[in-house]
Amino acid sequence: MVTVREALALPEIALGGPRVVAGATGLGATIRWVHVAEVADIAQLLQGGELILTTGIALPDEPAGLERYVADLASAGASGIVVELGRHFARLPAAMAAAAERLGLPLVELVREVRYVDVTQAVHSRIVNAQFEELERAKEIHEIFTELSLEGASVAEIVREVATRAGCPAILENLSHQVLAQGGEGVDQILAGWERRSRSVPLPERTEIGQSEGWLVTRVAVRGEPWGRLVLAPHGEPSAAQVLVAERGASAIAIERLVERDRESLERQVHRSLLAELLDRGAVGSKAVSARSKAIGVPLDGRRLVGVVVRFAGDPQLAPLATQARDQQRAERVARAARVAGLSALVGVLRSGHVGLLVSLEMRADARSSLERLARQLRDGLGSTMEGHLVIAVGRAVVQAEHARRSLEEAIQVASVSEPGSTTTERGYVELPDVRVRGLLYLLRDDPRLQGFVERELGGLLAHDVAHPDERLVAALTALCHQGGNVAAAAKEFGLSRAAFYHRLARLEDVLGGPVTSVEALLSCHLALLALGAIRSSAEPTPSGPDL
Repeated sequence: MVTVREALALPEIALGGPRVVAGATGLGATIRWVHVAEVADIAQLLQGGELILTTGIALPDEPAGLERYVADLASAGASGIVVELGRHFARLPAAMAAAAERLGLPLVELVREVRYVDVTQAVHSRIVNAQFEELERAKEIHEIFTELSLEGASVAEIVREVATRAGCPAILENLSHQVLAQGGEGVDQILAGWERRSRSVPLPERTEIGQSEGWLVTRVAVRGEPWGRLVLAPHGEPSAAQVLVAERGASAIAIERLVERDRESLERQVHRSLLAELLDRGAVGSKAVSARSKAIGVPLDGRRLVGVVVRFAGDPQLAPLATQARDQQRAERVARAARVAGLSALVGVLRSGHVGLLVSLEMRADARSSLERLARQLRDGLGSTMEGHLVIAVGRAVVQAEHARRSLEEAIQVASVSEPGSTTTERGYVELPDVRVRGLLYLLRDDPRLQGFVERELGGLLAHDVAHPDERLVAALTALCHQGGNVAAAAKEFGLSRAAFYHRLARLEDVLGGPVTSVEALLSCHLALLALGAIRSSAEPTPSGPDL
């Protein structure tokens, strides 16, 4: 677009010797159109963004009338006023200049006569050309990010491309303000104190400028639900091109979350598809899955079914395709171990680093001995290099295909929350009774709904502690939860007298907007604190899933 400052530099206007009399702060305003108007009541006909050209011949002489003229144009959203001297004014009246200065509306005088038709033609040509360039730029950006999506680019690659195209640092974070990917020169400086700074910028409904930091922020939504946000840190006022890059980048990230990119063997693809259908549709799709599973040699009806998940922890970071190849190779080795153990099972990659099995046992088979045999074969087949990095998790056995989802989900939960090497020497695997509510929250730590719950419960409190670290309100709430709402015991744990802790409790309730000592409120706060710990403490992020 063309600004008032740029228009004044055009040769067609420069011939008139333009001089900014007032309102210089508004010279950066964009011009939508140039309008030649001699009458004083033109404001009612404007739509905003017009540069007004006039000789002033029909303008009032009295100060009040001139002030009203300027105020009406400013209210209508005009970009500026250009007055040619000589026809009515030898110099612009002080009242007119004062009103323009007060309202920040550029008021420009021309000391020599110019052809207004040349001015309008020149500015309009620049506007049309700028719009055409913007369309071309939008087309180019659209094609770039569409190509990235078609090529299956990773989130990290998309964010780096956003930074390159926007010419500034770009950061992708989740709803808990944890950085997932970043790119661009100077991004390390932006990341300093990230959580504190990010919390000061609210999650927008659309692309907005975060006033506290000057960042350009746009949300990333998957299937209509907030998943995270993309943050650009431009050097100055964000441009229209940077807004476009941010929005197209956010769309490409959302698409990446939805696209299936696995390259597996045909057998693993079929097995994985059946496991995914059981997890996604449960009992609704069990009959169809049973028929297809029987057709590939894994009967489910009239059998005891046990969900098993093999989790590979401590994996080094690899490129996306290399990670997929590693997961597929492991799935094949897990399937081989199941065959050596004499077990019939559906085997497939559930998510990166997690291979799932639905073991099909005869009704009279001893489930424990069968699973112990499988665990031994898995450890032997996967090699000694995985010792200390392997979790073998087992769900409870079920006897109907429509209940297989429950067993698989239990195994997924146990695998996600168990520490590597936690398998017992007696069994060789871990089961659901070994984990409690912390395990559940750890499993759900990447779920936007849990992250949103934590933000709703504790977001204001965390932000308050950042601004007032000496009050330690989060620590006070933690002590209160540890002690089941017992103020005296909480005060002792916190290291304050009971009276002083009551004062801290009052500050806590002011920030949270209500009492916290009721059973329900305390339970909600305690769950939020446990979830926050699960979100923050995971040194090895567990992939979200099932795949979106």
